[in-house]
Amino acid sequence: MLFSMLGIMTLGVREIAKCNGDKDKLHQVFSNLFTLNLSLTVLALIAFCATIECFPQFRPYKTLLYIGVLQLFFNTFAIEWLFRGLENFKYVTIRTLFVRLGYVISVFLFVRDSDDYVIYFVIYSCMIVANGIINWCYSRRFVKFSFQPFSVVQSYIKPLLFLGSQQILLSLYTTFNILYLGMTCGDTQVGYYTTATKIENIILALYSSFTLVMMPRISAIMETQNNNEVKRLIQQSFNLLFAFVFPCIFFTEFYAEELVFLIAGNGYEGAVMPMRIVMPLMLIIGLEQILIVQILMPNRSDKQVLINSIVGAACSIIFNSLLVSNWGSKGSALVWFISELSVMLTAYYFVSKRYKFNFMRNALRHLLAFIPILLVFFVISQMPILLWSKFIIGLIVTFLYTHVALYYMVKNEVYIIYANFLIAKVSRK
Repeated sequence: MLFSMLGIMTLGVREIAKCNGDKDKLHQVFSNLFTLNLSLTVLALIAFCATIECFPQFRPYKTLLYIGVLQLFFNTFAIEWLFRGLENFKYVTIRTLFVRLGYVISVFLFVRDSDDYVIYFVIYSCMIVANGIINWCYSRRFVKFSFQPFSVVQSYIKPLLFLGSQQILLSLYTTFNILYLGMTCGDTQVGYYTTATKIENIILALYSSFTLVMMPRISAIMETQNNNEVKRLIQQSFNLLFAFVFPCIFFTEFYAEELVFLIAGNGYEGAVMPMRIVMPLMLIIGLEQILIVQILMPNRSDKQVLINSIVGAACSIIFNSLLVSNWGSKGSALVWFISELSVMLTAYYFVSKRYKFNFMRNALRHLLAFIPILLVFFVISQMPILLWSKFIIGLIVTFLYTHVALYYMVKNEVYIIYANFLIAKVSRK
């Protein structure tokens, strides 16, 4: 699926957004991109089926692998990039809600024990099939597809290869970490690492959704050469990121043991230290998403995006070989931290050559404003009450302190706008 989609998601969102309501241009761009995507999918399917038949190691999994063919094929027709480029997020949200609700209900109805893994995989594949069919039918309201010759679509091949290579290299310092850890240290350390990163990924996904919303908007504005508006939106992104990540980082660092127990239960105490290592990545990856997804990609700086990924992949390979065998899950967490930090710094270097964003001072203001909350957490930890009572009180204090810090201390503009909106709405009721 990685090779069949390559960089079509990023390229598609960017190019669709730049049509700016021009229907004829929209039909042409969509037809070009879908033709290219469909061609890649056919090649991937041929290679996939040939691999299944040629390698005896895959014979025990033939049924599952051929079910996976459905995923490969119908994922192409999901064309999520079209709806994101059109900023039709309401439809995406509603469709996702209903399809995944059906998926969850089906799992509870039909998957009864560990032998039902084929049924589970069929249900999961049907979710992707449903996405493809529903999206393709709904897309007819906006675009008309006509198959395009190679001479027309070849202009997209170079940026697609750059962005696709970036996705493949990205997997080196995300999924390769787990693979290498499992090979060198065994399943127990993998369990600690995946538990530690799961909590970070859940929290960061909330901010990532905002980044995906901002990308088509910025792409469209960049097409009009309105640099002042671009800078204003980017500054809003920084403010939202700092408002979001600092309270999350301080809370998760202090209550790491309780969170690990809440997510994984007893026996996963070894995930506490890896979790404390990866939690600051919420800030680093958030900055990385602004610099790459909201600035470099809309600006068609595909070469620079590829270089970022090469730097991250190189760091992952080098530091995995140096740290993981001795430090286990803690080493993998540190490798991920170093890899993401190198990508963020490289992206900042490229962005600073074109735009001047002074986000360091703003970040420091937010950091200093939230440091006192650690003292509050310490006082709560000394209270003679049950452990989980301390956790709940700490959570409530975090929300209250965050409001005070953002509204009165750092005066975060984005937070103040949304807070005033909510206060006015509640007051009217």
